[in-house]
Amino acid sequence: MKEELVTLTIDGQEVKAKKGTTILQAAKQAGIDIPTLCFLKDINEVGDCRMCIVEVEGRRGFATSCIQTIEEGMVVHTHTPNVLEARHVILDLIISNHAKDCLTCTRSGNCELQALATKFNVLNVEFEGERAEHKIDDLSPSIVRDFNKCILCRRCVAACKKVQKIGAIDCINRGFESCISTAYDHSLNDVNCTNCGQCIEACPTGALHEKETIDDVWIKLKDPESYVIAQTAPAVRVALGEEFGMPIGTNVTNKMVTALKRLGFDKVFDTNTGADFTIMEEANEFIERFKENKDLPMITSCSPGWVKYIEMNYPELLPHLSTCKSPHQMFGALLKTYYAKKENIDPSKIYVVSVMPCIAKKFERQRDEMKNGEFYDVDNVITTRELSRMIKQANIEFTKLEDSEFDSPMGEATGAAAIFGTTGGVMEAALRTAQDTLTGKNLESIDFKQVRGGDGIKKATVNIAGTDIKVVAASGLANAQEILEEIKNGKSDYQFVEIMACPGRMCYGWWSTN
Repeated sequence: MKEELVTLTIDGQEVKAKKGTTILQAAKQAGIDIPTLCFLKDINEVGDCRMCIVEVEGRRGFATSCIQTIEEGMVVHTHTPNVLEARHVILDLIISNHAKDCLTCTRSGNCELQALATKFNVLNVEFEGERAEHKIDDLSPSIVRDFNKCILCRRCVAACKKVQKIGAIDCINRGFESCISTAYDHSLNDVNCTNCGQCIEACPTGALHEKETIDDVWIKLKDPESYVIAQTAPAVRVALGEEFGMPIGTNVTNKMVTALKRLGFDKVFDTNTGADFTIMEEANEFIERFKENKDLPMITSCSPGWVKYIEMNYPELLPHLSTCKSPHQMFGALLKTYYAKKENIDPSKIYVVSVMPCIAKKFERQRDEMKNGEFYDVDNVITTRELSRMIKQANIEFTKLEDSEFDSPMGEATGAAAIFGTTGGVMEAALRTAQDTLTGKNLESIDFKQVRGGDGIKKATVNIAGTDIKVVAASGLANAQEILEEIKNGKSDYQFVEIMACPGRMCYGWWSTN
């Protein structure tokens, strides 16, 4: 069936778009920019902020372009004097009830509100008056909420409720007292938050940000008695360069290693090594369970946000979880036992810092079960953004750094660990190892592409050593819920399940405002 097209005019340009398309979408298709603030494509299309207002000939007032659908013959103007003035007033009103610490804000230079204020020349706030004063919630090990920077765009609410189906936050109170918070205004640390961080990625300002711990790292780096080790996740090496103006996706592994050594780390290791150990443990655990037909399906346990989710919502299914720690935790344990003994280093002197894209790992590292006697496996977790701040604080010109290699003997890893970065990658790596273990032969083809990819839920049947294994990989907690309901209700015939908390197996920056 042929799609019905609608013809309209936007800023004097004839535009054709499918019926049902919004003005904002039609303008985007035509290369015409309309500013937005509360809008997130397919997630939060509510028209609350009104930044995307336009004028439509023949109608009184303004139209909100993110929710107004196009009509045949419609004539739209996106930057008339009235529209520009209205947007200026809207920004002025928002900023009048906003914290004015932009220079010291963690999002300075990367804040959508700040960018719009600059674009529309909002230099002075005309609407001075009473400003709401809110508390700062910093009790969570992963997330800090500063209500004073919240603009009530509700993007975080939509991400938590619609994408992850958690609903830990929503708008509470009314009128001037309205704010985004939890049930009974409790801390995020005391409600059903999984620390997945999707709310942070959705937030356009500094109202939500990861809990920064780089000051603790600096103290240890300057302590001559401490032996400080950095381990870095694969995702960091292709995200860090963007913080220094390099093209998105640039692999900066060797410059990153150099930067970490310049900062003062005694050793720099690749978390892929820890991932290899996880793969071996998980593969052998699956083989044992499969042979005994015990606690199937086995579900991966690498994602700390996912682990917290099943603990809170499906505790009866906990026996299905793999007993393996996540790669960085397993590696931390090895560093304070095997490596410490090998290098004759007192484990109490070793301080392990994991550089990760996932803020849930900040929560994970301080769990009681991540402790071996008196020592935590990992002492600190910092994000890619935190590492970039440390590099900038040290006045290191990142783009001009020479290349360095990861340290050995803990610096080598197989290629299998690298595919952890895509949905189904953990399962695929474990299945490869299981196949090799059971057959005793090197595989001619090492790719189980049926279980890898960006789909929210991906099901497949793979043949391992002559036996068909039914598997499923899910990313995002909403999709995890669907799989868990199947298992809970006895409608599942899977033997192996991979679940990652982050949608699309992406732990940072996936939201689209286009």
